[in-house]
Amino acid sequence: MNVDLFDFELPPERIALRPAAPRDSARMLVVKGGATTDAVVTDLPGQLRAGDCLVFNDTRVIPAQLEGKRGEASIGATLHKREGPRRWRAFIRNAKRLRDGDTVDFGHGVTATAGDRGDDGSFALDFAGDEPVELLLERAGRMPLPPYIAARRGTDARDADDYQTMFAAEPGAVAAPTAALHFTPALLASLAAAGIGHETLTLHVGAGTFLPMKAADTDDHQMHSEWGRIDAATAERLNAVRARGGRVIAVGTTSLRLIESAAQDAGQIAAFEGDTAIFITPGYRFKGIDGLMTNFHLPRSTLFMLVSALMGREAMQATYAHAIAAEYRFYSYGDASLLIP
Repeated sequence: MNVDLFDFELPPERIALRPAAPRDSARMLVVKGGATTDAVVTDLPGQLRAGDCLVFNDTRVIPAQLEGKRGEASIGATLHKREGPRRWRAFIRNAKRLRDGDTVDFGHGVTATAGDRGDDGSFALDFAGDEPVELLLERAGRMPLPPYIAARRGTDARDADDYQTMFAAEPGAVAAPTAALHFTPALLASLAAAGIGHETLTLHVGAGTFLPMKAADTDDHQMHSEWGRIDAATAERLNAVRARGGRVIAVGTTSLRLIESAAQDAGQIAAFEGDTAIFITPGYRFKGIDGLMTNFHLPRSTLFMLVSALMGREAMQATYAHAIAAEYRFYSYGDASLLIP
C-alpha cells in the first residue's frame, strides 16, 4: 500500500512533552460499535465487560542513550537490541567518524569497541569489562526519550519515573510501552472489582519503533526485530479467557504485536520466545486479540498502519481528525484511545 494513505497533519502543539498527572487522569477516546466517545482513562472499567482481560508488557526501559568520544570526535549511541552478553546493536550519531575496531569512551569508566556495521547503518558495540552492561548503563546512560520529545526539551530526573510503567520488571527496552503509562494501582483495583483481569508478557521495545518509513510502499519496508516472550501458563490463561467468552484487550501495540506473533490461525495463543518482526497493515486478519488500548501515533508510521488494520483506514483517519480537533495530546506522553473493532 502507498504510505501516503497513512499521512495526516498534526499541529506541533498537540505533542505532549509531559504525561498527565495523575497518570490515570489522561483523556481516552473510545471507538467501538461504530461510535466515538470522549472519556478519561479512569472510565476504562465501565468501557469493558466482566471477564475481559487486559494484557500488559512488563519490559523495563534501560538508560540506553550514551554520549562519548572516539578521539576528538563526539559519538552518540542509542542502543536498540541486545545481541549477546556484552554486545548491543546501536544507532550512531556522527557515524561517519566511527569504524570497525574503534573504541568509544562514554565516560564513568564505560568503553565499547565498534563492531560490524549493519545494512540499516547501525553498529555493533562490544562493552569492555566484567560488570554487567546494565550497571554500566546506569552509570553512563540516560533515559532514551523519543526524538519528538528530546528535540524540544532535555531529559531530566522526572523522566526516570515518568517513562516507566507500573509493570516494568524485565530490563531490556529502549522505548516504553507507553499505553501502560496510564495505569495506576488504583485503576487496576477498579478493574479487578469490575471483573476485568490482567496478564503480562515481555517484549523488549527497540528504537526502530521511532524510525521514519523510508519506503514509498509498505511492501518495501523492513521492520526491525524485537525479542519477546509469552510463557505457556500465560498463553493458557489467555486462551481460557476467550473460551469463557471474554475478550483479550492488548494494552499497547507491543503487547498486540507479540500476541499476534504467537497466535495460530485457529485463534489459539501459543507459548512464544524469540524475535518478532511482524508488520501489520490493512488486510491483516487478527487472530489473538479482540481490542487495543493505545496512544496516538505518528503519521505515516507502522503503528498508525497497525491501528488502521484493526479499525479500518478511513475510520482511523476520522478518529485522528476528531482527536486533533478536540485537542487530545499525542504520542508517548499523550492521551489514550480504546479501539474495539
